[in-house]
Amino acid sequence: MQPPKTAQQIENMRIAGKILAGIFADLRQQVKPGVSQIFLDKWVEHQIKKRGAVVTYKTPEINFPGAICISVNDEVVHGIPTKQFLEVGDVAKFDLVITYKGMNVDSAFTMVVGEEPKGAKKHLLSSTERALSAGIAQVKGTFHTGDIGAAVEEVLKKARLGIVRDLAGHGIGEAVHVEPDIPNFGTRGQGQLVRPGDTICIEPMVTLGSGDVVQDDDGWTFRTRDGSLSAHMEHTVLVLEDSCEILTQL
Repeated sequence: MQPPKTAQQIENMRIAGKILAGIFADLRQQVKPGVSQIFLDKWVEHQIKKRGAVVTYKTPEINFPGAICISVNDEVVHGIPTKQFLEVGDVAKFDLVITYKGMNVDSAFTMVVGEEPKGAKKHLLSSTERALSAGIAQVKGTFHTGDIGAAVEEVLKKARLGIVRDLAGHGIGEAVHVEPDIPNFGTRGQGQLVRPGDTICIEPMVTLGSGDVVQDDDGWTFRTRDGSLSAHMEHTVLVLEDSCEILTQL
């Protein structure tokens, strides 16, 4: 069970969510062929500080080598920014946590670099987005984590896509990861209880292949075992009595 948050803590998460969403809106304009991951990482770090927030990934709690996770093609999550340049057609994932006045928010998006998604890439991205929306639609009042997982799983199974089962969404607040874990599969009415006032991260991680992942020797990057393309989308959501509030959108 999550500890209760004060009204001010929730408001700080709202402010943090708007800051993060603003960074992402501008980041999309920076992502283009020929831009290096390191450039984007430094750009994001500057934007976080400029907008009055904390670079969470570089704090002792996380101790990640960059300000943002950048995962490309078969990399699913937690990719360390490198000197590699983005190329036309790359499926690029951007996952960011920021802290504002002691409260954290977390969000992720996936885009195809330099061109409109088409074919299998379009199917992957649109299905992942629909799965995220289906999960968020379950959030109101008191419910089980399995309600979210079942809704996400239903969309992705129908789309015949791989679900990453070794990684999950999570609660968030004063710490980046708190209870409960929120898998992208499950059974309605099962799992941990989620209540009004809780803040959670829903984040489908999806592949064109089996959904099995392996971790690189760097201790961070997860990639698909079969080398298939992957997508990752995420929002931080506040649970309300009869609805929810997506904190990480403009």
